Amino acid sequence: MSVDALKFGSFTLKSGRISPYFFNAGLLCSGPILATLSTAYATTIAQALKQSVIPQFDVLFGPAYKGIPFASTTAMALYTQHQISIGFAYDRKEVKDHGEGGKMVGVPVKGKRVVILDDVMTSGKAVRGAIETVQQNGGEVVGVIQALDREEVGQDGVSSTVEEIEGLVGEGRVFSILQMRDLMVWLEKNGLTKELENMKGYWDKYGLK
Repeated sequence: MSVDALKFGSFTLKSGRISPYFFNAGLLCSGPILATLSTAYATTIAQALKQSVIPQFDVLFGPAYKGIPFASTTAMALYTQHQISIGFAYDRKEVKDHGEGGKMVGVPVKGKRVVILDDVMTSGKAVRGAIETVQQNGGEVVGVIQALDREEVGQDGVSSTVEEIEGLVGEGRVFSILQMRDLMVWLEKNGLTKELENMKGYWDKYGLK
């Protein structure tokens, strides 16, 4: 909130839902914030590996554009803080027709196990696109780590988006640093009553029960 990455109001999401809050990870762009975020991503990944919930993997994939700095800084944090050595890759929005060409940049994902870094997941449309991109380039997605889980029902209106994505990458292989319920606890602690009421109303409509 200190950099307005989390805002409250009325926002139309990519999924078409009208939300009382919006998380813009693109504003997490200062040195201190990136250091905190990449440490949180790296710790979440290291714990998942230690618990053998996700298998050993080779590449972190950061979807363009917001995921690019997250993947690069998290790859560095994994090495410096946990002695885990992996490569990172990302895609372009447009295919490059000169130089090395193509849509993918960084470590090749072909024949590799890949973990995708995501910022926030509502309907899961963006992460599905990232999974398709990795698979089209010969990679196997074995996990997804997101900064914020909005804890909403997915496209079918019944199961959670996380469960739907786990159906693609493996049961128990989607992790998050923060959840919607964490935001609600924070709002209550800080006396933001109106924002909390709006969040509860949204939860009643779209939240995973």
